[in-house]
Amino acid sequence: MTGHARLVYDPTLTAYNFGPQHPLAPIRVRLTVALAEEFGLVGAAGALEQPGGKGLRLVPAPSAPDELVASVHDPAYMRAVKRASVHPSRTDLDFGLGTSDNPTFAGMHDAAAHIVGASVEAARSVWTGEALHAVNVAGGLHHAMPGSASGFCVYNDPAVAIRWLLDAGCPRVAYLDLDVHHGDGVQEVFYDDPRVLTISLHESPRSLFPWVSGFPSETGGPNAEGLSVNVALPAGTGDAGWLRAFHAVVPPLLHAFEPTVLLSQHGCDSHRVDPLAHLTLSVDGQRAAALAVHDLAHRVCAGRWVATGGGGYALVDVVPRTWSHLLAIAGGEPLDPDTPTPAGWQELVQVECRRPGPQSMTDGVTVAYTDWSTGYDPADEVDRAIRATRRATFPSHGLDPEL
Repeated sequence: MTGHARLVYDPTLTAYNFGPQHPLAPIRVRLTVALAEEFGLVGAAGALEQPGGKGLRLVPAPSAPDELVASVHDPAYMRAVKRASVHPSRTDLDFGLGTSDNPTFAGMHDAAAHIVGASVEAARSVWTGEALHAVNVAGGLHHAMPGSASGFCVYNDPAVAIRWLLDAGCPRVAYLDLDVHHGDGVQEVFYDDPRVLTISLHESPRSLFPWVSGFPSETGGPNAEGLSVNVALPAGTGDAGWLRAFHAVVPPLLHAFEPTVLLSQHGCDSHRVDPLAHLTLSVDGQRAAALAVHDLAHRVCAGRWVATGGGGYALVDVVPRTWSHLLAIAGGEPLDPDTPTPAGWQELVQVECRRPGPQSMTDGVTVAYTDWSTGYDPADEVDRAIRATRRATFPSHGLDPEL
């Protein structure tokens, strides 16, 4: 192992931009990287890596060639994306292009392929041993389907990265989706592939997009029974309930599946102030989740961990802090939640957003949860959701859902 951790990033990744009125604003990525740099978490591109060293080396993000994108996406859809990239005033609703969720913009194919390339580079660096952990905060576009855009996502970079790992000889990949929305596109691509375990913790589709998928009954195709896992949490679930669900479902399944690489998506739209959803996590709870994922990567797959961003629409108050915690954890230097945000970053927020930024890396809450081993409460909605998922999937892995 020649390096500890990498951030795959260059500023042109923010060219993935649906316009000034769209919730998926690229400022959230710029502010994240700027905050991480102010904290000294990211080293310069080209800096030497030392075995066991801390911090993240910054490496440029390549663009994915067409054949790589086509490992997941249909050629006809790719042609439609390219047409829309040249003539963005034209809609192509058959391919999900030109909707309010997925408006077209000039250069869309190149921008989306660049994000795919960044996630594949992160996966490549981990698989080849050049890095132990690698992160693409601009990635995590998990809703894109093989033949259509969906949910702000044009190309599905996590799915392409997983496909690259499998084609490179990786025996098993676990995909863990922490976004408030169901990771439907990744599930769709690998629904019948016994080499891929997908686990998604999300707000119930009864109250949130994508509405039609993400139920516990979706457990995988005939060749992969039990390998699609969905924890559909009720609206209003906070840190304690979310972490109880995570620890009741994720660690047992990862230990049973024994993945070679763990790829996680860290959408932070589960936060209580996010404008597009209804869970009530804090930055502190999201930090606890990242710590848990990092720990699991070391316990189940020798530390081989690829992480991406995802959703998150509280552009200043949540995304930069949550993802900077993720970057700090990946780089081996977790930040104390009480750490003040640097003055230089606060000045940048004032200039870019014309408003003050948060003053510290915490929401001021104490994160705690009750372990599932304490018993099931049938009157609790979160417990009912956990039990439904365990009953649907645990037996396929030789696990007792009642323990």
